[in-house]
Amino acid sequence: MSAPIQTPGDREQHTVVTSRDVVALRVPTGEQITIPEGSFVNLRQALGGTFTVTYQGNMVRIDGTDADAIAQQPLELDFEPPEADGQVRQADLDRVLGTIFDPEIPVSILELGLVYGCDVIRRDGKNIVQVRMTLTAPTCGMGPVLVGEVEYRLRRVPNVDAVEVALVFDPPWSRDMISEVAQLELGLF
Repeated sequence: MSAPIQTPGDREQHTVVTSRDVVALRVPTGEQITIPEGSFVNLRQALGGTFTVTYQGNMVRIDGTDADAIAQQPLELDFEPPEADGQVRQADLDRVLGTIFDPEIPVSILELGLVYGCDVIRRDGKNIVQVRMTLTAPTCGMGPVLVGEVEYRLRRVPNVDAVEVALVFDPPWSRDMISEVAQLELGLF
């Protein structure tokens, strides 16, 4: 059973029963939990490719790639066949980072200028993706959730074995880091 998602300003909730086990991130800690199949959740918000729901009195976020579990259209991350040499394509990493949106601003973290670097290193025969990123404010309470979303989505890229995200605040983020396209979308010009 499902109903339309409400916009952030709407107060009405819609209850949905999960069709399978689904991973969610607890707000604001970013702790990963599993919501079992057959659980009742209340859809609160759909923003930037993720769904905010309440489950057993807790607010959690379900990744858009798992939206089918709550009767919503899932985000499809399609990749070319993996490289035979086991390498990770930077283009795949960039494309996935472009699908992750700030929890409060409907713009991708790439367009906001929150990603300072994304590299692949080899350690113990494994491909480790290392992301250096920041937040719009050092005190942003959604930082752990955003880090969890970055880790969760990047693990879906072919040949990625692990993801490490480092939150850095030097240089401090400023509005000047927002791409021109995003500035137009946000009405900042």
